[in-house]
Formats: sequence, structure tokens, C-alpha cells
Amino acid sequence: MSSTRARAALRTSARASAELLLIFLMLAVTLWVLGRMWSVVWPLVVGLLMTTLTWPPTRFLRRRGWRPALAASVVTVLFLLIALGVVALIAVPVASQSGDLTDGVVEGIQKVREWAAGPPLNIGDAQIDKAFDSAVARAQDGLGSMVGAVVTGVNTVLNGLVTAVLALFLMFFFLKDGPRFLPWLARQLPGRLATDVPVVAARSWDTLGAFVRSQAAVGLLDAVLIGLGLWVVGVPLVLPLAVLTFVSAFVPIIGALFAGFVAVLIALVSNGLTDALIVLAIIVVVQQLEGNVFQPMIQSRGLGLHAAVVLLAVTLGGSLAGIVGSLLAVPIAALIAVVWDHVREQLREPPRPGSDEPESAAVPS
Repeated sequence: MSSTRARAALRTSARASAELLLIFLMLAVTLWVLGRMWSVVWPLVVGLLMTTLTWPPTRFLRRRGWRPALAASVVTVLFLLIALGVVALIAVPVASQSGDLTDGVVEGIQKVREWAAGPPLNIGDAQIDKAFDSAVARAQDGLGSMVGAVVTGVNTVLNGLVTAVLALFLMFFFLKDGPRFLPWLARQLPGRLATDVPVVAARSWDTLGAFVRSQAAVGLLDAVLIGLGLWVVGVPLVLPLAVLTFVSAFVPIIGALFAGFVAVLIALVSNGLTDALIVLAIIVVVQQLEGNVFQPMIQSRGLGLHAAVVLLAVTLGGSLAGIVGSLLAVPIAALIAVVWDHVREQLREPPRPGSDEPESAAVPS
């Protein structure tokens, strides 16, 4: 064994470890700062997400000769009226039935527990007590926060109102002045950053908009189809379950499993095993249509993320920040992929003379 090579390898490993520690330290400090500024960051995130939904009609009006302020004002007012209508027609009934939904899920878990303890499984209570008690607690906490906080709005009226107002004003300014942001940003940055940062920002915006709009469309289709199926079967709480299906669509993979699990449990408690199996079949069919028909048709360009990466991102986001982390995990992972693709493109070695390799490759958005 060469001592010279061993020392060189150790020095290289030590230098790489020190650099990684500095990177992780920077990430930790960044996350800490974002946490301290969350009261400002969260309205900014909500405003950006709402802007991705309202930018297409604003762009349509601006292309028809409308002034930016007028187009942004009209779209903002229409969005506010639609949101208030949704709250009046859907969120209020859902809020009144959210307690029944949570109780039905807990009762369904208890039924599954009793079935597992009997033949043919004969699983002892000692083996399933811990798992099902944890499941009951998670169902109560998760459904209470999901249905009560996400669907019907934050129960703490003051914080929810401040967030909504700030997000609405930010959305208006994004719609009005958004196209001027990248040229302004390019003028503020020095050297190569003046080119790289606007390019990454534009690609990130396209990726975020594609994700939000496609997930909203697919979630709406899922909610309508599954809601109709539950209504035909005669399952109660159709409206809360449909709204839960729509919201869960923004958490890929795990959200669909969670919403389907809740619907099957409600059907099992209220209608019996046969209807629960019918509901399970309806959900499986709708999910297959989503994966093989709806998603490819609505999402013209994918996020460029493998399903395993999506699953890990949702799991990590949920463990770090709960439901908010699960909702934001996939778009954040997609934005990180955009940045990584751009960095990899810039660090690629130039092609050798006479080679057929193109000078630059297209970066998936």
C-alpha cells in the first residue's frame, strides 16, 4: 500500500468532508432564517402559488391590450369572488361535517382492529395495540388539521386573515409587475449571475406553474369522479371526502393513498364491507385513469422527478414540517432539480474538436 497515495486520499476526503460540512451548515442557517421569517415567507409562498393559477387569464388580458394594473385588478377581484363563493358553498358545510369525518375514520380503524384480532389472522392485541393506537392518534390529528386547517382555512382567524390578505396583495403585485422582475433582477446582479439567476428563475417559474396547474386540474377531476362514485353508492360525507381528495392531489402518491383510505373507512363504517369494496374499486379505477390518461394529457411536460424521489421528498417534507411540508415537498424538489440541471449544464466540459457532442443540451423543465 502506497503511503503517498493513502495520504493524498485522506487529504482529499478531509477536504471534501469539510466542504460538505460548510454546505450543510449554510443550508441549516438558511432553514433557520426561513423559520424565523415564516410569517413573511408563508404569505409569499401562498401568493406565488395563487399567481401560477391566475397568471394565464392575466396574460390573456394583457395580450388583448389591457393595461397591466387593470388586468391584474380584474383577475384579482374575480379570484377573490370565486374564493369567497367556494368558502360559502363548500368550506362551511365541510367544516360542519369534519368532526363526523374524523369520528368515522377512527371508528373504521377500530373495526379493522377487531377484524385483525379475529380469525383467520388471530393477531394478538399486544401486537396491534401500539400500531392502531398510533393510527387513531394520527387520524385524529391529521384529519383535524387537514380538513380543518387546509380545506376550511386556518382556525386561528387572525393569522389566517393576515396570511390571506398579504398573499392576495402579493398576488396582485406579482400579476401586475411580474414580467418586469427578471429584467430588473438582471440589472442588479453582477457578472455571470446577471445571466444565470434570471434563467434559473424563469425555468423555476415554468416548473412551478406546470405543477400547480396540472395538480389542480387532476385533483378536480379525481374529486368529481370519486365524489360521483361515492354518491351513487350512497356513502355519507360525500362533499368532505371530495374536497379531501382534491386537496390530497397536491401531495403526489401519498395523498391519493390517504384520501382513498379515508373514503374506504367511511364506507366500511356506514355501509358495510360490500360497499367498502365497491368504493375501493372505484378509487382504484379513478387512480388508474389519473395515472394513465389524465396526467399525461394535462401535464404536457413532467417535473423530471422519479417516483421514488417524489415519495422520499413527500416523506421528508412531512417529517420536517407536517402537512405544509408535504404540500411543498414536490415543488421544492422540482425547483432543486431545475437548479441542479442548470449548474450541471454550466459545469459540463466543452466538446472536443471533431466530436459529435452538442455544445449544450436541453434542460428538462
